[in-house]
Amino acid sequence: QVQLVESGGGLVQPGGSLRLSCAASGSIFSIYAMGWYRQAPGKQRELVAVITSGGSTNYADSVKGRFTISRVNAKNTVYLQMNSLKPEDTAVYSCNADILPRAGQVGNYWGQGTQVTVSS
Repeated sequence: QVQLVESGGGLVQPGGSLRLSCAASGSIFSIYAMGWYRQAPGKQRELVAVITSGGSTNYADSVKGRFTISRVNAKNTVYLQMNSLKPEDTAVYSCNADILPRAGQVGNYWGQGTQVTVSS
């Protein structure tokens, strides 16, 4: 069974930084795109950043220049470095990945989410 487990959320002051991690585990043959989404209270979930298996990246306009997505394929892990955080970045951040298990077909998987709160 494939699982995504996030870590690294918390409370940070405006202007501060946080680094989120998401590790995929289980019977995995290959991982394709990995990404981070967020959902703030009363708002729809939105894509924050995505990275392909080859390292190509794409970001939401609201985080460009402040957030950096990266991955270590050997560790089945994706990271989100968040700098210059703003109160409007407060949300539950969830990891998402397209994964081919050793037995079965490609599926889309979600982590449980981690809370990021930016407040003074």
